Amino acid sequence: MTPATLAFAPRHARRYRLAVVTSHPIQYQAPWFRALDRETDLHVFFCHRQDAAAQAAAGFGVEFEWDVPLLDGYQSTWLENKARRPDVSRFNGCHTPEIGERLRSGGFDACIVSGWYLRSYLQAMAACRRAGIPVLVRGDSQLATGRSLAWTMLKYLPYRALLGAIDAHLYVGRANREYLEHYGVPADRLFFAPHFVDNAFFSTRAQHARATGAAAAVRRQMGIDSGATVFAFAGKLIDKKRPADFVDALADVRGRGLDAWALVIGAGPLQAALEQRAAARNLPVRFAGFRNQTELPAYFAAADALVLPSDGGETWGLVVNEAMACGLPAIISDACGCARDLADTGTAGVVYPCGDVAALADAMAALHSDLAARRPEIGAAVAQTIAKYSLEAAVDGTLEALGHVAGRGSRGRGATAPRATAR
Repeated sequence: MTPATLAFAPRHARRYRLAVVTSHPIQYQAPWFRALDRETDLHVFFCHRQDAAAQAAAGFGVEFEWDVPLLDGYQSTWLENKARRPDVSRFNGCHTPEIGERLRSGGFDACIVSGWYLRSYLQAMAACRRAGIPVLVRGDSQLATGRSLAWTMLKYLPYRALLGAIDAHLYVGRANREYLEHYGVPADRLFFAPHFVDNAFFSTRAQHARATGAAAAVRRQMGIDSGATVFAFAGKLIDKKRPADFVDALADVRGRGLDAWALVIGAGPLQAALEQRAAARNLPVRFAGFRNQTELPAYFAAADALVLPSDGGETWGLVVNEAMACGLPAIISDACGCARDLADTGTAGVVYPCGDVAALADAMAALHSDLAARRPEIGAAVAQTIAKYSLEAAVDGTLEALGHVAGRGSRGRGATAPRATAR
């Protein structure tokens, strides 16, 4: 099975002409684009070509290309990035002045922009405003992101003006909605289009790994005892993810006499220090290195739960979606954007105060016991929770917003754009 295998029957007689402006091909966005293409006449504009070396520099620790299709199933165009130092993480790292003419001549009913943190995104918004094309924004900003009081106060009025001028916001979760409400966005411009992963892709592959013994084989290869309770960390080994908290909490849990192990999936600049930290205390921490999308389900299936200790820089935490789609409950720092969405039941997930290693250890110890006593109940809660954060829900919210704003466009629908493929 490949990502985004779900088929959608078109739900509207009229096919809106929809543009999307986004930084670069991202594995989490591709299924959404494919599904939207079945419902609309979609064209995606990419602002930057991210090569394998840039992936490593972004914190993954290794050079790689994603092993799932990112450009199949929808029409797209690469814009020329004229930034002096091209980079998708810096405001001036994406500078694509041609987007103005592309949007003006494209005959679009609406345009989705993936935030406002890149110069290219503001260029797209300005072009849409001049052309009378309604703008929808899908970002994941949250108030918990660390900012000084002075900066918070300084940006309030400009952000209130910017966000209030956008025709519709596709909010991804509770923290993101509260952020938008904080800046005065009215409720009738807010549409739920949740952060999601291809749940079917991860679920099916994890089930297959368990049924065929591939998950058990991962444990053997990593030297993990078959009866141990395995807590997984998956992501870049960088400061904002706080992986050292995970290792320190494991030491506490082990000190309580519990047979808990750690599986670290990922690579990055902190790996050597983490290995030394674990070795110094003789902790059973296994480092699996970077694993691509098709490999991840088997590694999640080899674990019993996920831990995400990140700080407020983790505006969501899509690894939690991935792990839950594979059937794992999660322990999530309260600074993560997804915490109250994916751990609100207290059964599918547990929230603890970011940086409080003792509280993290308590949560891990409690979940260790709960898994032994009521694993089926926990599994059912996980499945029920993650089902709400799905591709279908994201598409439904997007279409609702599109229907709400598309009638406002006046000058953007006159031209017909070529259906260029990605190049």
